[in-house]
Amino acid sequence: MDPDRIYHGDAAELTTQIEPGSVSLSVWSPPYFVGKEYEKHLSFDGWKSLLHRTICAHDSALRPGAFMVVNIADILAFADENLPRIQAPNVSKLRSPVTREQVLMAKADHPEMNRYALAELLGCSEQTIDRRLNGNNIRGGKYQAQTRVQLTGHLLVEAADEAGLVLYDRRVWVKDPCWANRQWHPSSYRSVDEFEYLYFFWKPGETVVDRNRLSSKEWSDWGGRGVWRFPSVRANTEHEAQFPLELPLRLIRLLTDAGDLVLDPFVGSGTTAVAAVQTGRRYIGIDSSPAYVELARRRVEEALEHRPDA
Repeated sequence: MDPDRIYHGDAAELTTQIEPGSVSLSVWSPPYFVGKEYEKHLSFDGWKSLLHRTICAHDSALRPGAFMVVNIADILAFADENLPRIQAPNVSKLRSPVTREQVLMAKADHPEMNRYALAELLGCSEQTIDRRLNGNNIRGGKYQAQTRVQLTGHLLVEAADEAGLVLYDRRVWVKDPCWANRQWHPSSYRSVDEFEYLYFFWKPGETVVDRNRLSSKEWSDWGGRGVWRFPSVRANTEHEAQFPLELPLRLIRLLTDAGDLVLDPFVGSGTTAVAAVQTGRRYIGIDSSPAYVELARRRVEEALEHRPDA
């Protein structure tokens, strides 16, 4: 596979076709298995397999001493038919004061009544009767399987261990909430998601530490810091899940030199490739969506046209 190109295909399969030991840095964010259009074809096991296969494919592609950095949320919620349904009535937002106990008592006194008649008796809506009787105030929706929250880091580490890659570091990217209305608040005890992790995996070998890649202020502000703060993409108009240009820019400048090869096996809208172009690095991008491959190629062409030495 030639550098400075965006390829269409399976991330794991094409990564194994890259010249062995040629990649100095791999930066990527996998599908999160949260129902995006480009991942709907995957089962949960299929998603885990894709993650595992892609990481294992890096064993050959990375040069000794190089890094693979994976951007992913620390926890994700997956459907689980076996999980008890979590009742979560939000008492601060109840539109009707009618309680479950009142409905059960009315139903016991009037067993012939359906929920419409019970609603008329208690002075509420039939939806209220349904919610109180059937526990439909649940996380995950009325008719959907309950969701189980799981940590994601161990999935990466297990695959990396098999590939001979070592967990080197973990940094936190603090983003702003991805909705425009900052007054929004969750309706459960789960917190608003405002950060993700960057997992650094190292391929054993000599790693040169060069602080001259950054200014003294950059080293002080973020180069050696465990928490990075910069905004998320405000409007995902061209791709459902873009990460901001600042993310690959920092990683490329921190961990590579001019002319090094940067890989993104889930290149999406091409942000990592654009960052590579802007910093004088070579790139290889891979994506399974023909539409996103074309989008990434267009964005790279635009970046090349605006590069100072163009």
